[in-house]
Amino acid sequence: MLQALKQTWLFNIRGDVLAGLVVALALIPEAIAFSIIAGVDPKVGLYASFCIAVVIAFVGGRPGMISAATGAMALLMVTLVKEHGLQYLLAATLLCGVFQIGAGYLQLGSLMRFVSRSVVTGFVNALAILIFMAQLPELTNVTWHVYAMTAAGLGIIYLFPYVPVLGKVLPSPLVCILLLTSVAMVLGLDIRTVSDMGELPDTLPVFLWPEVPLNIDTLLIILPYSAALAVVGLLESLMTATIVDEMTDTPSDKNRECKGQGIANIASGLLGGMAGCAMIGQSVINVKSGGRGRLSALVAGSVLLLMVVFLSEWVGQIPMAALVAVMIMVSIGTFSWGSIRNLKDHPMSTNLVMIVTVVVVVWTHNLAYGVFAGVLLAAMFFANKIGRLLVIETERQDETRRYDVIGQVFFASSDRFADAFDVKETVENVVIDLSRAHFWDITAVGVLDKVVIKFRGNGVQVDLVGLNKASATLVDRFGVHDKPEAQTDLLQH
Repeated sequence: MLQALKQTWLFNIRGDVLAGLVVALALIPEAIAFSIIAGVDPKVGLYASFCIAVVIAFVGGRPGMISAATGAMALLMVTLVKEHGLQYLLAATLLCGVFQIGAGYLQLGSLMRFVSRSVVTGFVNALAILIFMAQLPELTNVTWHVYAMTAAGLGIIYLFPYVPVLGKVLPSPLVCILLLTSVAMVLGLDIRTVSDMGELPDTLPVFLWPEVPLNIDTLLIILPYSAALAVVGLLESLMTATIVDEMTDTPSDKNRECKGQGIANIASGLLGGMAGCAMIGQSVINVKSGGRGRLSALVAGSVLLLMVVFLSEWVGQIPMAALVAVMIMVSIGTFSWGSIRNLKDHPMSTNLVMIVTVVVVVWTHNLAYGVFAGVLLAAMFFANKIGRLLVIETERQDETRRYDVIGQVFFASSDRFADAFDVKETVENVVIDLSRAHFWDITAVGVLDKVVIKFRGNGVQVDLVGLNKASATLVDRFGVHDKPEAQTDLLQH
């Protein structure tokens, strides 16, 4: 028990605590901004970020990953909040959590293995672009002080690690925030601060059961929103988990992460918070600041709540320029610059999948659309490639024509399969050797039926040899070439 505790919680105490402090500071303006997007009070996003970060520290499947209120989820809530109010949003958050827990038990997290590397790269690049674009309002129509503070912040972030001793002990983003806040306060700079984003809460969250009628009408109202929140939340969380896996070279339990996200969202809804999911920006900040274990997420959530409730006067004076500098660092560090260099070396299909994923995510601001588009395009390219690998060799001996089928027969290769047979050739026997082929679907079985029936219709004896067990089972179940009573419909089509 103690060994397990040490391996997951206590192996990196200093790094996790310091990283958690940085993440907590970065979460505050994000949570307020996402609350504004969703059309709710800032405390809804702040309570959600605290609750989700703390709960996921215990029940999540990816140590070191930060989950909280996010922009992707907030965008899905706008209409629900506008038409039905906060209480229905809380109810939708609870149902979203139930769906996510169900996804975990159904092992849907395992579906991440079908997401290609090019889709993940496109997802990362799109998020990096969106993170950078989200900082532009803070850099538009402002005084030169803001640009100077932002530039100074970036200088601190990238140069402080080279300072002897301290550079290896303190995370540079934390130093950036503390130094720039001190400078702004001492000089009395008139620049935008965290307090300008919205009013910070002054009380701890309390248990709240959504005040909505418990009937079918309520369910029908919240169901589509809850389903969308569950899907987008899991997609962003699992993609972020995959990225953190690569950054830390450690594995994670994707199905446990699904359940953990669901539990965290249920807890959030019961404490008056909105639904959330993993945050790639804050997760990157956490990892780059030295966070690796569950303790970092616990510290981030706990410190967030303590700061906004008990230290709101001090937290409110943090200049937004300092946080903008941190997020620009995240954007630069998140973007896969190697993907630009690899455009000339990687296959065109790989590049297209990556670019389409980026474009769709940035254009729609919906991560789910981008990932779906990327996965669909990657699947189409894969099916087309595998379909072209089908080879059919043939030779004739006296009155017997032999066909050797090599490769995968399915919907994408069915036309190539059919075109390889000369059903009008004058021969007595045809042998189709399928020992090096595999039939995957009913389209493949159907095209085999057509070939065999056309040969037999021309008076040719056809023998199928070498079918493996799986293919034979499929052919026996759905094939009609040996079932005369079922052949009429096939021939008509």
